[in-house]
Amino acid sequence: MSADGPPRSISGARLLFTLDPAVSYLNHGSFGALPIGVQRAQQRLRDEVEANPLRFFGTGLMDRIVHTRRHLAMFLGADPEGSALVPNTTAAVSLVLQSVRPGSTDEVLLTDHAYGAVAMAVRRQCRRTGASARTVAVPIGAPPAEVVSRIRAALRPGRTKLLVVDQLASATAMLFPVREIVAAAQAHDIPVMVDGAHVPGMLPVDVSAIGADFWVGNLHKWGWAPRGTALLHVAPEWRRRIDPLVVSWEQDQGFPLSVEFQGTIDYTTWLAAPAGIYALRTLGLEAVREHNAALASYGQRVVGEALGLAPADLPDPGGPGVAMRVVPLPPGLATTAPEAQALRLHIADKLAVETAVNAWGGRGWLRLSGQVYNRPEEYHHLADHLPALLSELQNR
Repeated sequence: MSADGPPRSISGARLLFTLDPAVSYLNHGSFGALPIGVQRAQQRLRDEVEANPLRFFGTGLMDRIVHTRRHLAMFLGADPEGSALVPNTTAAVSLVLQSVRPGSTDEVLLTDHAYGAVAMAVRRQCRRTGASARTVAVPIGAPPAEVVSRIRAALRPGRTKLLVVDQLASATAMLFPVREIVAAAQAHDIPVMVDGAHVPGMLPVDVSAIGADFWVGNLHKWGWAPRGTALLHVAPEWRRRIDPLVVSWEQDQGFPLSVEFQGTIDYTTWLAAPAGIYALRTLGLEAVREHNAALASYGQRVVGEALGLAPADLPDPGGPGVAMRVVPLPPGLATTAPEAQALRLHIADKLAVETAVNAWGGRGWLRLSGQVYNRPEEYHHLADHLPALLSELQNR
């Protein structure tokens, strides 16, 4: 790839997906997309369930779940015995909040980059127990030392019951120095939950080395697993204190089986997840990561130039390995969550382009993803038509 050009595509990668060719799908970060091989692996498992449901659920299911968990945990550098498969990051957050149990004199600390549903879960738990939720502001693109300093200064030893911090923020694509943040909080005996929703598959990670009390990441985004697959890792001192959201037949086994067995949920999502890792490795994990990050950066630059933004106006809060980039929208557009949702739908309807639009810090932000099925011309198509669409909305 030249300094200003797009990355070379990975041969045949686009053919692995069943996405609508009439739509530019530039939003892998929200719900992912499954390669055909993973779709078929899950369908074979579903066929197995329907051929004999009692045998599937009653004979060896937990052994298969343990085997799958071990495979995924090792991919992420997590302790398999201290990890549990869960549906998604937000489910894990609610599980951790229920287990930590902040009381009436406690607080849960978040940053202003926290995912909306995570913040909602924190506020609900605080309402139930009389605890308070507090937010610390972190400027987009702030250097790691400043990020750590701001969070350290916001901690209240003796009162802060839990710190929840993103590893890679959804709305801003900002990468946080989580190892340093965890160390700063734990120096004051404050437990930390790291929301690594976007990390598995996109970024190399060693969960054990991060040292967080709780870490969770979705594999159904950049890990190409079926939707509803995430891994929660819990530090040894917390494992006996994990209180499942739903009590089922493995309750007496304790964590992680008490969390993983939830009756008749669809376990095929978890059991097919290793097929996603296999697909990534078949294409070349490092090649996929490098391609996706470079393509997202290229798309950000192309769309930013079309909107009249200088390179200095385009945030690079994630660094070279992040496959999501944000573009600031003109002032006054998409400054609230409903407005952001409306603009996203408008772009999809008028331009046949799927993107993410988020309201953050009083401004609207367009978030672009890069994935092996994307082509440079899809970003050019968006760049060619987005300015006129936004201008029309501004002039209404």
